[in-house]
Amino acid sequence: MAFASDRNFRVGLVQMSCSLDPADNLQKAVEKTRQAAAQGAQIICLQELFRSQYFCRDENADLFDLAETIPGPSTEALSKVAKELDVVIVASLFERRAPGLHHNTAAIIDAGGELLGIYRKMHIPDDPLFFEKFYFTPGDTGFRNFDTKFGRIGVLVCWDQWYPEAARISAMGGANILFYPTAIGWHPAEKAEYGPAQLSAWQTIQRSHAIANGIYVAAVNRIGFEGPAERGLEFWGHSFLADPFGQVMIEAASDTEEILIADCDVKRMDEVRRNWPFLRDRRIDAYQDITKRWIG
Repeated sequence: MAFASDRNFRVGLVQMSCSLDPADNLQKAVEKTRQAAAQGAQIICLQELFRSQYFCRDENADLFDLAETIPGPSTEALSKVAKELDVVIVASLFERRAPGLHHNTAAIIDAGGELLGIYRKMHIPDDPLFFEKFYFTPGDTGFRNFDTKFGRIGVLVCWDQWYPEAARISAMGGANILFYPTAIGWHPAEKAEYGPAQLSAWQTIQRSHAIANGIYVAAVNRIGFEGPAERGLEFWGHSFLADPFGQVMIEAASDTEEILIADCDVKRMDEVRRNWPFLRDRRIDAYQDITKRWIG
Protein backbone atom coordinates (compact mmCIF):
# COMPACT_ATOMS: atom_id res chain seq x y z
CA MET A 1 0.00 0.00 0.00
CA ALA A 2 1.33 3.45 -0.93
CA PHE A 3 1.82 6.11 1.68
CA ALA A 4 -1.08 8.55 1.82
CA SER A 5 1.14 11.31 0.44
CA ASP A 6 1.87 9.20 -2.66
CA ARG A 7 -1.74 8.47 -3.55
CA ASN A 8 -3.88 10.42 -5.97
CA PHE A 9 -6.91 12.16 -4.46
CA ARG A 10 -10.11 13.89 -5.54
CA VAL A 11 -11.02 17.33 -4.20
CA GLY A 12 -14.39 19.04 -3.89
CA LEU A 13 -14.61 22.84 -3.67
CA VAL A 14 -17.91 24.28 -2.42
CA GLN A 15 -18.77 27.76 -3.69
CA MET A 16 -22.03 29.11 -2.28
CA SER A 17 -23.95 32.20 -1.19
CA CYS A 18 -24.74 32.86 2.46
CA SER A 19 -27.88 34.08 4.20
CA LEU A 20 -28.24 35.96 7.48
CA ASP A 21 -29.07 32.71 9.32
CA PRO A 22 -26.00 30.74 10.51
CA ALA A 23 -28.07 27.57 10.98
CA ASP A 24 -29.27 27.74 7.38
CA ASN A 25 -25.72 28.28 6.12
CA LEU A 26 -24.40 25.32 8.08
CA GLN A 27 -27.19 23.13 6.75
CA LYS A 28 -26.47 24.27 3.19
CA ALA A 29 -22.77 23.50 3.66
CA VAL A 30 -23.64 20.03 4.93
CA GLU A 31 -25.91 19.35 1.96
CA LYS A 32 -23.31 20.54 -0.51
CA THR A 33 -20.69 18.43 1.22
CA ARG A 34 -22.98 15.46 0.68
CA GLN A 35 -23.31 16.37 -3.00
CA ALA A 36 -19.54 16.65 -3.37
CA ALA A 37 -19.03 13.28 -1.68
CA ALA A 38 -21.62 11.73 -3.99
CA GLN A 39 -19.40 12.84 -6.88
CA GLY A 40 -16.43 11.07 -5.37
CA ALA A 41 -14.74 13.98 -3.58
CA GLN A 42 -12.42 12.84 -0.82
CA ILE A 43 -11.16 16.21 0.49
CA ILE A 44 -13.85 18.89 0.57
CA CYS A 45 -13.12 22.56 1.26
CA LEU A 46 -15.72 25.14 2.29
CA GLN A 47 -15.31 28.88 1.77
CA GLU A 48 -14.07 31.33 4.39
CA LEU A 49 -16.49 31.99 7.29
CA PHE A 50 -19.23 30.00 5.58
CA ARG A 51 -21.60 30.07 8.59
CA SER A 52 -22.52 33.72 8.08
CA GLN A 53 -22.45 36.56 5.68
CA TYR A 54 -19.13 38.39 5.70
CA PHE A 55 -19.61 40.39 8.88
CA CYS A 56 -16.28 42.24 8.72
CA ARG A 57 -17.88 44.92 6.52
CA ASP A 58 -18.66 46.76 9.78
CA GLU A 59 -16.99 47.22 13.15
CA ASN A 60 -19.79 46.04 15.42
CA ALA A 61 -19.05 44.43 18.77
CA ASP A 62 -22.41 42.63 18.75
CA LEU A 63 -21.17 40.50 15.86
CA PHE A 64 -18.73 38.72 18.16
CA ASP A 65 -21.81 36.69 19.08
CA LEU A 66 -21.31 34.83 15.79
CA ALA A 67 -18.12 33.24 17.12
CA GLU A 68 -17.96 29.71 18.50
CA THR A 69 -15.46 27.45 20.18
CA ILE A 70 -13.44 24.80 18.36
CA PRO A 71 -14.39 22.05 19.05
CA GLY A 72 -17.92 23.36 19.03
CA PRO A 73 -21.31 23.08 17.34
CA SER A 74 -20.07 23.41 13.76
CA THR A 75 -17.14 21.03 14.09
CA GLU A 76 -19.39 18.51 15.83
CA ALA A 77 -21.93 18.66 13.00
CA LEU A 78 -19.28 18.42 10.30
CA SER A 79 -17.41 15.64 12.11
CA LYS A 80 -20.54 13.49 11.95
CA VAL A 81 -20.83 14.12 8.23
CA ALA A 82 -17.13 13.45 7.62
CA LYS A 83 -17.37 10.13 9.44
CA GLU A 84 -20.58 9.13 7.69
CA LEU A 85 -19.32 9.98 4.21
CA ASP A 86 -15.66 9.03 4.74
CA VAL A 87 -14.42 12.46 3.60
CA VAL A 88 -12.00 15.09 4.85
CA ILE A 89 -13.53 18.55 5.46
CA VAL A 90 -11.74 21.90 5.64
CA ALA A 91 -14.06 24.31 7.48
CA SER A 92 -13.34 28.01 8.02
CA LEU A 93 -14.87 29.32 11.27
CA PHE A 94 -15.00 32.39 13.51
CA GLU A 95 -13.26 30.97 16.58
CA ARG A 96 -13.95 32.15 20.12
CA ARG A 97 -10.75 31.11 21.86
CA ALA A 98 -11.44 32.95 25.12
CA PRO A 99 -13.50 35.95 26.21
CA GLY A 100 -12.25 38.83 24.09
CA LEU A 101 -9.89 36.62 22.05
CA HIS A 102 -11.01 35.55 18.59
CA HIS A 103 -9.44 34.10 15.45
CA ASN A 104 -10.29 33.41 11.83
CA THR A 105 -9.64 29.67 11.96
CA ALA A 106 -9.76 26.70 9.63
CA ALA A 107 -10.65 23.37 11.23
CA ILE A 108 -9.39 20.24 9.50
CA ILE A 109 -11.62 17.21 10.07
CA ASP A 110 -10.40 13.79 8.98
CA ALA A 111 -12.47 11.11 7.27
CA GLY A 112 -13.06 9.30 10.54
CA GLY A 113 -14.61 12.42 12.04
CA GLU A 114 -11.57 13.35 14.13
CA LEU A 115 -10.56 16.98 14.44
CA LEU A 116 -6.99 16.75 13.13
CA GLY A 117 -6.15 20.30 14.09
CA ILE A 118 -6.62 23.96 13.29
CA TYR A 119 -4.90 26.69 11.34
CA ARG A 120 -5.38 30.27 12.52
CA LYS A 121 -5.18 32.91 9.80
CA MET A 122 -1.81 34.61 10.08
CA HIS A 123 -2.25 37.70 7.88
CA ILE A 124 -5.17 39.92 8.91
CA PRO A 125 -6.31 42.69 6.52
CA ASP A 126 -7.73 46.09 7.37
CA ASP A 127 -9.23 47.67 4.27
CA PRO A 128 -12.53 49.42 3.50
CA LEU A 129 -15.31 46.87 4.14
CA PHE A 130 -12.69 44.29 5.19
CA PHE A 131 -12.20 45.37 8.81
CA GLU A 132 -10.80 42.08 10.03
CA LYS A 133 -8.33 43.51 12.54
CA PHE A 134 -11.33 44.57 14.65
CA TYR A 135 -12.38 40.93 15.02
CA PHE A 136 -9.39 38.64 14.62
CA THR A 137 -6.15 38.20 16.52
CA PRO A 138 -3.34 37.16 14.15
CA GLY A 139 -2.79 33.42 14.18
CA ASP A 140 -0.17 31.69 16.31
CA THR A 141 -0.23 28.18 14.84
CA GLY A 142 2.41 28.78 12.20
CA PHE A 143 2.03 27.36 8.71
CA ARG A 144 0.99 23.77 9.25
CA ASN A 145 0.46 20.60 7.25
CA PHE A 146 -2.13 17.96 8.09
CA ASP A 147 -1.90 14.25 7.34
CA THR A 148 -5.40 13.25 6.30
CA LYS A 149 -6.65 9.87 5.19
CA PHE A 150 -6.32 10.93 1.56
CA GLY A 151 -3.11 12.93 1.61
CA ARG A 152 -1.02 15.60 3.25
CA ILE A 153 -2.55 19.05 2.90
CA GLY A 154 -1.67 22.64 3.72
CA VAL A 155 -4.38 25.11 4.73
CA LEU A 156 -4.16 28.89 4.65
CA VAL A 157 -6.98 31.49 4.66
CA CYS A 158 -7.85 34.29 2.22
CA TRP A 159 -5.46 37.23 2.85
CA ASP A 160 -2.69 34.68 3.37
CA GLN A 161 -2.97 33.97 -0.37
CA TRP A 162 -1.09 37.16 -1.26
CA TYR A 163 2.07 36.11 0.61
CA PRO A 164 4.58 33.85 -1.16
CA GLU A 165 6.32 33.18 2.15
CA ALA A 166 3.22 31.48 3.53
CA ALA A 167 2.79 29.28 0.47
CA ARG A 168 6.49 28.38 0.44
CA ILE A 169 6.62 27.34 4.07
CA SER A 170 3.40 25.34 3.75
CA ALA A 171 4.69 23.60 0.63
CA MET A 172 8.03 22.85 2.30
CA GLY A 173 6.12 20.93 4.94
CA GLY A 174 5.41 18.26 2.33
CA ALA A 175 1.82 19.06 1.41
CA ASN A 176 0.42 17.90 -1.92
CA ILE A 177 -2.11 20.74 -2.09
CA LEU A 178 -2.69 24.15 -0.54
CA PHE A 179 -6.29 25.10 0.27
CA TYR A 180 -7.31 28.76 0.56
CA PRO A 181 -10.84 29.25 1.96
CA THR A 182 -11.66 32.77 0.77
CA ALA A 183 -14.10 35.70 0.97
CA ILE A 184 -13.12 38.29 -1.61
CA GLY A 185 -15.10 40.56 -3.85
CA TRP A 186 -15.61 43.91 -5.48
CA HIS A 187 -16.63 47.24 -4.04
CA PRO A 188 -19.48 48.06 -6.45
CA ALA A 189 -18.17 51.57 -7.13
CA GLU A 190 -14.80 50.14 -8.20
CA LYS A 191 -15.91 47.12 -10.20
CA ALA A 192 -16.22 48.73 -13.62
CA GLU A 193 -12.80 50.38 -13.51
CA TYR A 194 -10.72 47.99 -11.44
CA GLY A 195 -12.70 44.74 -11.30
CA PRO A 196 -11.00 42.77 -14.10
CA ALA A 197 -7.52 43.70 -12.88
CA GLN A 198 -8.34 42.79 -9.27
CA LEU A 199 -9.72 39.40 -10.24
CA SER A 200 -6.73 38.74 -12.50
CA ALA A 201 -4.28 39.65 -9.73
CA TRP A 202 -6.06 37.31 -7.30
CA GLN A 203 -5.86 34.40 -9.70
CA THR A 204 -2.30 35.19 -10.81
CA ILE A 205 -0.79 35.30 -7.33
CA GLN A 206 -2.24 31.92 -6.41
CA ARG A 207 -1.27 30.32 -9.71
CA SER A 208 2.25 31.64 -9.06
CA HIS A 209 2.32 29.80 -5.72
CA ALA A 210 1.49 26.61 -7.59
CA ILE A 211 4.30 27.21 -10.09
CA ALA A 212 6.95 28.33 -7.59
CA ASN A 213 6.32 25.33 -5.35
CA GLY A 214 5.21 22.65 -7.82
CA ILE A 215 2.04 22.06 -5.85
CA TYR A 216 -1.74 21.98 -6.35
CA VAL A 217 -3.50 25.14 -5.18
CA ALA A 218 -7.25 25.43 -4.49
CA ALA A 219 -9.06 28.71 -3.82
CA VAL A 220 -12.65 28.50 -2.58
CA ASN A 221 -14.60 31.78 -2.69
CA ARG A 222 -18.21 32.78 -2.01
CA ILE A 223 -20.73 34.49 -4.27
CA GLY A 224 -23.53 36.99 -3.86
CA PHE A 225 -24.03 40.62 -2.86
CA GLU A 226 -23.93 41.23 0.89
CA GLY A 227 -24.77 44.43 2.70
CA PRO A 228 -26.57 47.65 1.79
CA ALA A 229 -26.45 48.77 -1.83
CA GLU A 230 -24.25 51.77 -1.12
CA ARG A 231 -21.64 49.96 1.00
CA GLY A 232 -21.91 46.27 0.37
CA LEU A 233 -19.63 43.75 -1.31
CA GLU A 234 -20.19 41.66 -4.41
CA PHE A 235 -18.23 38.45 -3.93
CA TRP A 236 -16.73 37.34 -7.21
CA GLY A 237 -16.73 33.55 -6.92
CA HIS A 238 -14.33 32.08 -9.50
CA SER A 239 -13.24 29.31 -7.15
CA PHE A 240 -10.58 27.28 -8.92
CA LEU A 241 -7.98 24.56 -8.75
CA ALA A 242 -4.53 25.02 -10.30
CA ASP A 243 -2.13 22.19 -11.05
CA PRO A 244 1.57 22.22 -10.01
CA PHE A 245 2.48 24.32 -13.07
CA GLY A 246 -0.23 26.87 -12.43
CA GLN A 247 -2.64 25.68 -15.09
CA VAL A 248 -6.27 26.14 -14.08
CA MET A 249 -7.86 22.70 -14.08
CA ILE A 250 -11.38 23.77 -13.17
CA GLU A 251 -13.00 27.11 -12.35
CA ALA A 252 -16.42 28.30 -11.19
CA ALA A 253 -18.43 31.25 -12.46
CA SER A 254 -18.72 34.58 -10.67
CA ASP A 255 -22.40 34.39 -9.77
CA THR A 256 -23.55 30.78 -9.34
CA GLU A 257 -23.33 28.24 -6.57
CA GLU A 258 -21.12 25.42 -7.77
CA ILE A 259 -19.34 22.32 -6.55
CA LEU A 260 -16.04 21.81 -8.34
CA ILE A 261 -14.68 18.27 -8.50
CA ALA A 262 -11.20 17.42 -9.76
CA ASP A 263 -8.64 14.64 -9.50
CA CYS A 264 -5.13 15.45 -8.36
CA ASP A 265 -2.33 13.23 -9.68
CA VAL A 266 0.60 13.26 -7.27
CA LYS A 267 2.94 12.19 -10.10
CA ARG A 268 2.25 15.55 -11.73
CA MET A 269 4.06 17.23 -8.84
CA ASP A 270 7.11 15.04 -9.34
CA GLU A 271 7.07 15.67 -13.09
CA VAL A 272 6.94 19.46 -12.68
CA ARG A 273 9.53 19.62 -9.93
CA ARG A 274 12.00 17.48 -11.91
CA ASN A 275 11.77 19.73 -14.97
CA TRP A 276 11.42 23.04 -13.15
CA PRO A 277 13.59 22.45 -10.05
CA PHE A 278 12.94 25.66 -8.15
CA LEU A 279 13.18 23.88 -4.80
CA ARG A 280 16.57 22.41 -5.75
CA ASP A 281 18.01 25.78 -6.77
CA ARG A 282 16.91 27.84 -3.79
CA ARG A 283 19.79 29.75 -2.17
CA ILE A 284 18.82 29.22 1.44
CA ASP A 285 22.20 30.63 2.50
CA ALA A 286 21.27 34.04 1.04
CA TYR A 287 17.73 34.68 2.29
CA GLN A 288 18.37 36.00 5.79
CA ASP A 289 17.00 39.45 4.94
CA ILE A 290 13.54 38.02 4.25
CA THR A 291 12.83 38.18 7.99
CA LYS A 292 13.38 41.95 8.07
CA ARG A 293 10.56 44.44 7.67
CA TRP A 294 12.56 46.51 5.15
CA ILE A 295 16.12 46.78 3.85
CA GLY A 296 17.62 50.19 3.47
